[in-house]
Amino acid sequence: MSDSQAVNNAVAQLYNTYPFPPDPLTDDTPPGYNWRWNWITAYNFCTGQKPPRQDIRILDAGCGTGSGTDYLIHLNPEAEIVAVDLSEKALAVAQERCQRSGVIDKHSKPVTFHHLKLEDAAELPGEFDFINCVGVLHHLPEPEKGIKALAKKLAPGGLFHIFVYAELGRWEISLMQKAIALLQGAKRGDYRDGVKVGREIFANLPEHNRILKQEKERWSLENHRDEAFADMYVHPQEIDYNVETLFELIDASGLEFVGFSNPKFWELERIIGKSDDLMTRAKDLSDRELYRLIELLDPTATHYEFFLTKPPLTRVSWSDDETLLKAIPERHSCMEGYPGKNFFNYDYQMVTISDAELDFLQACDRNSESQLTVADLLKDKDLGLAEVRSLQERQLIILGSL
Repeated sequence: MSDSQAVNNAVAQLYNTYPFPPDPLTDDTPPGYNWRWNWITAYNFCTGQKPPRQDIRILDAGCGTGSGTDYLIHLNPEAEIVAVDLSEKALAVAQERCQRSGVIDKHSKPVTFHHLKLEDAAELPGEFDFINCVGVLHHLPEPEKGIKALAKKLAPGGLFHIFVYAELGRWEISLMQKAIALLQGAKRGDYRDGVKVGREIFANLPEHNRILKQEKERWSLENHRDEAFADMYVHPQEIDYNVETLFELIDASGLEFVGFSNPKFWELERIIGKSDDLMTRAKDLSDRELYRLIELLDPTATHYEFFLTKPPLTRVSWSDDETLLKAIPERHSCMEGYPGKNFFNYDYQMVTISDAELDFLQACDRNSESQLTVADLLKDKDLGLAEVRSLQERQLIILGSL
């Protein structure tokens, strides 16, 4: 047996023992939203415009117990969905979840599940417009082989959404993993024993121990479930990245980096913006060097979440007035607490809008069938193009073309 196969077998055994994520099964559709799993909102984030079509193919690469798959089916009603995973037990839970929630019965396009390694993605027929791969690549024995296999299945102009671990923000986790492995000794690979050892360590660490404090402050609520604890602390295979090694992985894919899905974190101004001298010095840095500087100065990120694409991917700025006036606006679907002037936006951040902006958003709500342009909607509104651009830049509206 090859080393890679042995690692894959160990990972499959972990998730057959502790299917992950351990989200409870319900008879209801998934609550809330995650814009990264909605083709329209993800495409808008990456390009500044509504996608030209919604009858696409989506691959959930490493679906686990199907929490993300449930959302992908629910949020993309016109898409064909394909979900794959290495763990037979997790895959069975994923199928049950999506059946019980009712999203499959309401879905008009095919939804299929496959027991498959990501490295074997070539076995799947056709290409995919959107590939979702959350929390998986860093558990592969050869992540570059996995990302290359998936990149070959991405259609031109498609989007590849990826989530992988970051080493600086997971430093205490890494130490705990190594400590558990040392105390397990020959029992390493017995995941139930690993959870037992880990919980015993936490129960006996001094109150001000750094590892214990980090667990209490960031992870204890989710780690009360053994499935989550095992995934975090006794995983048999984990590769944590920094910006430099992350972009080595991205370069290996042959795809183009679109951007991080949390761009505000990657703004240097929030860290050293009060120093004109430091900001001037930073102007000579490349984008990758800027990202590295930011993570060194703020080593709190526990993961990287970002989009790749296979060109061509057309981006729109809406800087031209004539083009903007001809655009067809619709309200962004990811809002909590709307209608009202105070609500949570797509990223669950509180925003406040004016009466005129609320009036325009409500007009956009009524625009799904009439397909009126920005020019049409502004005729009787106390709003200008600058405010419309602001709504678009804040992702409160999505603009499309006829």
